[in-house]
Amino acid sequence: MNDDGLEKWMSLALDLAIRGRGMVEPNPMVGAVLVRDNTVVGVGWHQRFGGLHAEIEALNQAGDKAFGSTLFVSLEPCSHHGKTPPCANAILSSGISKVFVAMRDPNPLVAGKGIGFLQSHGIEVEVGVGKEKAEFINAPFIKYHLHSKPFVVAKWAMSLDGKIATKSGESKWISNDKCREKVHQLRGLVDAILVGVGTVDLDDPMLNARPEGPRKQMRVVIDPKARISLSSRIVQSAKDFPTIIAVSEKVSQELKVRLQNSGCELLELTSNNSAEIVDELLMLLGKKGIQNLLVEGGGKTLGSFFDASQVDEIQVYIAPFIIGGTDAISPVGGVGILEMAQRRKIASFTYEMIDDNILLSGRLKHYGSK
Repeated sequence: MNDDGLEKWMSLALDLAIRGRGMVEPNPMVGAVLVRDNTVVGVGWHQRFGGLHAEIEALNQAGDKAFGSTLFVSLEPCSHHGKTPPCANAILSSGISKVFVAMRDPNPLVAGKGIGFLQSHGIEVEVGVGKEKAEFINAPFIKYHLHSKPFVVAKWAMSLDGKIATKSGESKWISNDKCREKVHQLRGLVDAILVGVGTVDLDDPMLNARPEGPRKQMRVVIDPKARISLSSRIVQSAKDFPTIIAVSEKVSQELKVRLQNSGCELLELTSNNSAEIVDELLMLLGKKGIQNLLVEGGGKTLGSFFDASQVDEIQVYIAPFIIGGTDAISPVGGVGILEMAQRRKIASFTYEMIDDNILLSGRLKHYGSK
């Protein structure tokens, strides 16, 4: 099988993997393709958390045709008992002759053990075909297992002159209806949505996906002084939607209790400056199992994430009008940089026209597997 054939079948496995987005987390997205005599005999993908793994789906579809076939899988097969039995054992039992793996699994429970098991039983394994795309689609999973922090997507909508609100703070609405629908779809795919308390003051958002997506989000508000209004929609709905308020450990017990009695969970921060708060908060959210975090603003909060170098991806909606005003709010506040050499370059850059708005997307970081 030539290189074009290898890329073709692995590309199919990766496309299948993406179908599990939002359904399989905290597991990774995985796709598998079985090929025999240059013909696909079985395909599968991990469809839901706790469900069959991609390799088992493909083996079930292939049946006896799996014997002597070649497996293309987007992530190293597991070799441990989790919610399902080890895929490596099933691969060995099926009589598969060779396995192509796009990337090694960064999860310490696997981390080379699946590949080692197959090789020790005489199955040829080749790693690296489609590696870059595999790492791209599972970047949140990789970051979480390498750094114990969630993957951070920064999202904002702005005018052509780079304003997210007027000088009075009004921001409804900058992006068009279809863009806002797309944001709700994104909300439905992440583990948590975060804003600063200033955004709660100005916009009084619900921070939920409407309609609901496949995942139920945690709502997070950075509020060191615990000054969020008890009448805000976020606090009023805290008993219906999981809600975290990140406060300073120094705030009074009275302020903490009033939020806890309203149904909010508190995360107490020891850090003082904004960049350190971001880093500490991400570690705390990681301990809660949050892999995907959507940061929606405002400018001060987005700036603190950039200052802390903790933004992994941006999604920026640009509307075709001018707001103007020196005091109008810009999307990224914070300390910023002193020299152009420090600028943050966006890679993997794409754009999409959504009626008269533009969506610009890109990654700032790449998380590689070993």
